[in-house]
Amino acid sequence: MRTKDPLPSDAGVLVPVTTVPKAIRKRLAKATKQDILADSYPYRTKMPRKEYERLKQDLQVELLKMQRWVKETGQRILMIFEGRDAAGKGGTIKRLMEHLNPRGARLVALEKPTETERGQWYFQRYVAHLPTRGEIVFLDRSWYNRAVVEPVMGFCTDSEHHSFLREVPLVESMLVENDFHLFKFWFSVSREEQIRRFLSRANDRLKQWKLSPVDLESLGRWDDYTQVKKAMFMATDTKTAPWTVIRSDDKKRARLNCMRHILLNLSYPNRDTEAIGTLDTRIVGPKEQIYEGDDW
Repeated sequence: MRTKDPLPSDAGVLVPVTTVPKAIRKRLAKATKQDILADSYPYRTKMPRKEYERLKQDLQVELLKMQRWVKETGQRILMIFEGRDAAGKGGTIKRLMEHLNPRGARLVALEKPTETERGQWYFQRYVAHLPTRGEIVFLDRSWYNRAVVEPVMGFCTDSEHHSFLREVPLVESMLVENDFHLFKFWFSVSREEQIRRFLSRANDRLKQWKLSPVDLESLGRWDDYTQVKKAMFMATDTKTAPWTVIRSDDKKRARLNCMRHILLNLSYPNRDTEAIGTLDTRIVGPKEQIYEGDDW
């Protein structure tokens, strides 16, 4: 890999590759596409595509059963997908929605707030997108922007950040008490894999739209993101609305285990537990189980 060239973005922002730590650059240069770069990940190579496609199809059949139950019984399902940039949130949502009936499954990925929205109560613009009865809503990023991205990038004040951390458990508790099924997923990606994905996006003209100036800025702010993430988990990982962490260095394993977690936590008729399979507890679980004291 050439280390002196800049990383381009579709917005014309240039960030030198020297932003990438030298040790990671060396690993990237030697790795094959199927190699896992981070030593802390429990597998050394990525899941073979043939195996992944077979398992994914079984899980997507179960997702259709689950959606039928949601529509027939008027359930309200809200799924929040968060994580560092390039952690695989959007790709997982795409596979979850791939064969669902679009009349009952909706993606919400909001742009930055308008001037009017900035003058509202912070949660107000999200309330309008909550699921009605019989609907599944996927939030690709959510109100948790104020917990991680905004404080790191200076888009909110310290007071706004702290107020959010106090308020969000109350908001989520109200949702659960009003019979929303609330899933909160944090996709955890290693620094090595995040950088590899950024480079892939920079070099692929069909993916460059995914590489924003904020993404590029985050390259040098890994530790800042780690600190606000820890504060977020401390304040918002509650018994009523817990976080589920998914290690996503291998996107295929992350997607399958996300599907399994959802299906195993909803009691829909004719659930085929054999087709769903068993959760890989090295990949998905509560933060204490997944991070195991690492500098996450």
